Amino acid sequence: MAEAQSVGEHPAASGREGWMTATLVLFCLASAAVTVVSGLVQVFFGPYSMTAGEVVRTVFDPAVIFNLEAWSAFLLDTELPRMGRNSLVVWELRLPRVFVGIIAGATLAVSGAVFQAVTRNELASPFVLGVSSGAGFAVLATLVVFTGFAPFLPVIAAVGGTLAFVIVYVIAWKGGTSPIRLVLAGVIVNMVFQSLQQGLFFFADDLGVVQTAVAWITGSLAGTRWGEVRIAIIPAVISIGIALAGARQLNVLMLGENTARSLGMRVERVRFFLSAVAILAASAAISVAGVVSFFGLVVPHIVRNTVGGDYRRLMVGCVFAGPALMVTADAVARLALDSGEMPVGVVTGLIGGPYFLYLMRKQQSMGEL
Repeated sequence: MAEAQSVGEHPAASGREGWMTATLVLFCLASAAVTVVSGLVQVFFGPYSMTAGEVVRTVFDPAVIFNLEAWSAFLLDTELPRMGRNSLVVWELRLPRVFVGIIAGATLAVSGAVFQAVTRNELASPFVLGVSSGAGFAVLATLVVFTGFAPFLPVIAAVGGTLAFVIVYVIAWKGGTSPIRLVLAGVIVNMVFQSLQQGLFFFADDLGVVQTAVAWITGSLAGTRWGEVRIAIIPAVISIGIALAGARQLNVLMLGENTARSLGMRVERVRFFLSAVAILAASAAISVAGVVSFFGLVVPHIVRNTVGGDYRRLMVGCVFAGPALMVTADAVARLALDSGEMPVGVVTGLIGGPYFLYLMRKQQSMGEL
């Protein structure tokens, strides 16, 4: 398989030419530009009418960007300084949704890339391996039943995602694991936790809670504010930072267990540690954006096909491509309907499903990388 051959060439190739390439730089710049343009489109729409010029001037207003009191209010929930009406609408109501999309997109993309490496399975993602549904069940239970624990959503999501992944690994383990067993176990666990999610609706008495939960299950950024940014930003920064630092270990894991052990790696220890990082990344996104289907599966493939299989390039590419796709998909979700808006998870599913079918048709075999 061509992809596997390129993986096997990583150490030598990286020594000859380095991992930073012109293609990677251009890809990251293009992704950043798409994120900015889609973010401006997001900010433009809302009940309070503003011209395009007013939106651009307000978003890039130095009086807000370089105001430490404003950022303290945004990120630490201190008292908000005096602002003009346009600045309040843009910075307090509209831009937080864009920032949540950036965080969710980056963490889900990085999580999917890490899972594909630690399992050596190109079908792996937080959604396929049951992590999303496990974290989703934990968060939904908190929203519907244990509302007092809402401030701890990232931790609760991480616990649910970890539990689901451990169950998948136990089911798939038979003197070791294989790509197909992990995927099949993930499908089973995913179905079980989705059934539990649906069962929780019978315990909800408030119609508003039910509507919020439905939107959350399908993946939605509607109504997100700085509170959601504060919830997700710390676990997102930690998990992405560790994943970027662990790119070399991911490259070694892609060479196969025997080769990795011959190079001195403690394979199982590294695999479970990096899996925990991927779970934390996915949980950060799920706790604020809900279950966004196919995202962690598709984005790493797009980046891999563009910048190559070296995980030092792949991880950096995912950090930029994830936000670009998420913010763009959310903009499409807002513009798709005249009244109301479509959940972003529906848009990513409509994109991810056909792309996944394209991958299956393009490659002669699917499964182990």
